[in-house]
Amino acid sequence: MKSVRSCIGTLVVLILFRVGEIAEACSCSPVHPQQAFCNADVVIRAKVVGKKEVDSGNDIYGNPIKRIQYEIKQIKMFKGPDRHIEVVFTAPSSAVCGVTNLDTNGKKEYLISGKAEANGKMHVTLCDLIMPWESMSATQKKSLSQRYQMGCECKITRCATFPCEINAPEECLWTDWVTEKIIHGRQSDHYACIKRGDGSCAWYRGVAPPKKEFLDVEDP
Repeated sequence: MKSVRSCIGTLVVLILFRVGEIAEACSCSPVHPQQAFCNADVVIRAKVVGKKEVDSGNDIYGNPIKRIQYEIKQIKMFKGPDRHIEVVFTAPSSAVCGVTNLDTNGKKEYLISGKAEANGKMHVTLCDLIMPWESMSATQKKSLSQRYQMGCECKITRCATFPCEINAPEECLWTDWVTEKIIHGRQSDHYACIKRGDGSCAWYRGVAPPKKEFLDVEDP
């Protein structure tokens, strides 16, 4: 009987430990690049030139709070404060949504989005849009300068399973997952959801900035 209680006790401890692990795991809902742009305080193109772990104050128990500090060289700012970003902070582990795998040799360029902090600093997580610049489509790069901002009053609704539909004219239906079985498919790579002259929103694809009145899914 004693051994049974011991086994049960051990099992409870393991279950609680596993629940703790799950609770600490990072989970992000998929978002279209335009949504990530609109949700961010800062969106920049930059190179990472340094990385170190730093103390960032103390928690309520007096233990030091660790963060990774990336030193960057900003190439261009698409959205953010009227000053260069010099330092990017993130959590020290991917389990708590820290971005820990950026190349620091100063050769690779990244698109980095996140939340603004004081004095030329920002904070990023795995839920923010962070990707190698070379992996972005030409449409995504161009949309950073104007189109995404034009659609920030629109709502992009992700379709997880068919049937799905929009609930308001200000919505665009994002169907990459159900049509291509990938999160970042054709709509993610090549389209922006833009507000039209009548107040409704629609997907736009084109080389020139959209006209006030444009056809849905307009092509170059």
